[in-house]
Amino acid sequence: MILDTLGVGLIGTTTEVFHKALQYSKIYSTDISSTVWGQPYLRLPPLYASFVNGVAVHSMDFDDTWHPATHPSGAILPSLIALSETLPSHHKKSGLDFLLAFNVGIEVQGRLMRFSNEACNIPRRFHPPAVVGTMGSAAASSKFLDLDQTQCRDALAIAASYSGAPMANAGTQTKPLHIGNAGRHGLEAACFAFLGLEGNKQILDLESGFGAFYHDYNPQALPSLQSYNWLLEKQDVAIKRFPAHLGTHWVADAACAVRKHIAEDNEPLPIDNIQNIVLKIPDAKYVSRPVPRSEHEARHSFQFSACTALLDGLLSIKSFSDQNISRPELHKMLSKTEVLHPSDNQPNFEKLYCEVSVTMTNGDTFTERCDTFYGHWRKPLSNEDLEKKFRSNALTVLSEDGVEGIVEMVNKLEDLSDCSVLCSFLRQRGQTDSKQERSS
Repeated sequence: MILDTLGVGLIGTTTEVFHKALQYSKIYSTDISSTVWGQPYLRLPPLYASFVNGVAVHSMDFDDTWHPATHPSGAILPSLIALSETLPSHHKKSGLDFLLAFNVGIEVQGRLMRFSNEACNIPRRFHPPAVVGTMGSAAASSKFLDLDQTQCRDALAIAASYSGAPMANAGTQTKPLHIGNAGRHGLEAACFAFLGLEGNKQILDLESGFGAFYHDYNPQALPSLQSYNWLLEKQDVAIKRFPAHLGTHWVADAACAVRKHIAEDNEPLPIDNIQNIVLKIPDAKYVSRPVPRSEHEARHSFQFSACTALLDGLLSIKSFSDQNISRPELHKMLSKTEVLHPSDNQPNFEKLYCEVSVTMTNGDTFTERCDTFYGHWRKPLSNEDLEKKFRSNALTVLSEDGVEGIVEMVNKLEDLSDCSVLCSFLRQRGQTDSKQERSS
């Protein structure tokens, strides 16, 4: 999870929304500063380093997902990395300290979501990372800073007042800010608690507290540490193969399978011979966009993913470029596409499926269904493919030495005496990029 999040965050520093967030954050300065990933000559205050790096992680919707639905890593990792650089030399944290704080942040998110059946489905009201991600960041930061029990309670109470962002901004440049703000606000909540700011100690127990985000919120006491099982021991996460909403991965795999019935590999799709395309998908309105007009809308479109996979035989980072989105042949395919929402197809990452049917003008119909895509926790990426994804993403920004250094550091994180050494590799841009950046 850590390696994948670093990779998608590094390639995310090439996006327009990251540069807008960075431009804004440059107005803040302090004697204490942290690394901006992929920027060797720029540092920011820890809160804003966490913010911009979190925006980068989610800027392409390329970061990990799990069930109940949220993006667990992006709100936590940037905050911990930013904090690791700010501690005095006699209080440096080890890699094991880092891993424990990371796991605490993941655990808090997962436990809170498991107190609601509503949270198990694709969200309709609040974007989950803006809700539980803020709480997870506060928990992870509190653990990393060695706050006591009272301070931890206050940190979560403060973080709850920072939580929440509406789903209406999905498919826009604002959605990545949800992850950036979750990390920043959680870290800020921990800092306030460290300084003695108080909040409601029952924030997790009240309908008017954290219960405000889920209509069926039902908190329960957790077992003692002696009998406690961590969520990550029982459940993996989904690691995405292309940068788009997780639901689109089902429809893309089904569409790629259908294409093999119609055209050979590297052979153009006979678009004029296609009469219509039917997608059987769950009813998740913000991922149903018949004619997306921007990269962010395309990343949240079952229709775009299906038609692009049919045309090209795959989805990739390049699929979401303006040039590809505006292709006449793609829009011709989109105009032939209709969607159905079968009653048994629930908007739930454990239960949903996607089916793609293509009917040709001669009457032939080809249908394929995907119940579990490659990268889902039931069918996880191999370590080889996960590292391949990381290297491909990170090499767009960092030097080869920097990329290999991160892989080595992450793989032996539990053995590091000082986890902040990871930051030195996050600054190692390629020589050409560094010269251009220095001159600008």
